[in-house]
Amino acid sequence: MLGEVEQAERLGVSRTPLREALSRLAADGLAVSQRGRGVVVSDVSLDHVDDLFSLRRALEVEAARSAARSGTPAIFNELARRFDAAAENLSAAADRDGYYGLAGELDAAIEDAASNAYLAQALQGLRVHLARLRRLSHDAPARLRASAREHAQIARAVASGDPGLASAATLLHLHNSLEHIRSHALPKEATA
Repeated sequence: MLGEVEQAERLGVSRTPLREALSRLAADGLAVSQRGRGVVVSDVSLDHVDDLFSLRRALEVEAARSAARSGTPAIFNELARRFDAAAENLSAAADRDGYYGLAGELDAAIEDAASNAYLAQALQGLRVHLARLRRLSHDAPARLRASAREHAQIARAVASGDPGLASAATLLHLHNSLEHIRSHALPKEATA
């Protein structure tokens, strides 16, 4: 429960900016306003996974395809090398944090190379929800190593300048990610 008065006092801010922030969280689907009770963090469930991945496929495949047409090969070859190294070393929680940071670098490089502000904005909005799905997928070291190898393939495909290959590598990664979530997720409903 994110009560407006209590949160404003706790944070030492007036209610107006807090109300705007809570409204933004609700607009982004991260919170739900409950009349007379305040705002609560919204649930993330397996029911949302297919919808999120449908959108993710459309956006990420197009971004990879566009990046392959105009990306700088050296940047993506270096990212591939770093993902290969990460795949060999992923095991501890600190490694997972570094891996997710590296995945963020690849996302940013693809968005930059795609040069489409609307696509980038849509992807950034989607990633807020995808980050919440990580809690459902249980960051298994074996899956993270496989994911690192898949990201290396995406980076190599973009570096090759082949939009079809970049698309295929991205689709394979998304397929494997979705299957992992489906097979390793928490029971039907889970709160983020």
